[in-house]
Amino acid sequence: MDDTDKKSRRQAQLVAHLQHHRFISLDEISTRFGVTTQTARRDLIDLEEAGLVRRLHGGGTLAAPPIDPPTYRRRRVENADGKARIGERVAQLVGDGSAVFLDTGTTCEAVARALTRRERLRVVTYSLRSATLLSDVETATVAVPGGFVRHVDAGVFNHDTVDFIGAFRFDTAVISVSGIDEHGVMGDDDHGEVQAVRAAMQQADRTILAVDGSKFFRRGLVSLAAITEVDLVVTDSAPPPAIAALLAEAGVRMELIGG
Repeated sequence: MDDTDKKSRRQAQLVAHLQHHRFISLDEISTRFGVTTQTARRDLIDLEEAGLVRRLHGGGTLAAPPIDPPTYRRRRVENADGKARIGERVAQLVGDGSAVFLDTGTTCEAVARALTRRERLRVVTYSLRSATLLSDVETATVAVPGGFVRHVDAGVFNHDTVDFIGAFRFDTAVISVSGIDEHGVMGDDDHGEVQAVRAAMQQADRTILAVDGSKFFRRGLVSLAAITEVDLVVTDSAPPPAIAALLAEAGVRMELIGG
């Protein structure tokens, strides 16, 4: 088998691994396939150029979106009133002139819409939809990373996204998640998003979890953090008793936004 065949076979096996595990690090590629980290990086570059993989900080993930467009469109209209109320409350909590990280997702788009009424915000987001909403505010400064636009939700990602976010300091990180399991573990459906959100939480003075009630006792594919690591939960329905007990024990505030 010549070098070209070995490379093709290795890259096919790499993609097959990602279909089951969603993320692989450069070190894991190097160990699993017996190649240098430089070769591992070149494999990811080749696969990204072929549209199969998206490079991330220290590794790669599948380029395919974690949810299909019809599902995302359905999420945008599901509980729209509840998400709007959450967005309004979060915007009230964010003071004029604040430095804010804003996650992607339908709830955070509602937050972005409400934030258009704030003044002099400095916002970092990888959601083009939220960035577009906020770009109409003359006093706002909006920063987005470079990279490829994910069609399903207009999220922007590349292998430098985590470093880009980590270069900023935030007064508030506003995040949302795909689910919070029965143990209070927050999860999302994309490894790249999880890395980006972790970086933002580490750089923020406080983290607000903006989440509608449908996310409780739902499990995301990739673990993000314990719900007790946020400072405030803003939701439209009371969480299950097990989650409420975790929040109370950790001293995490919760605001229930009724209709």
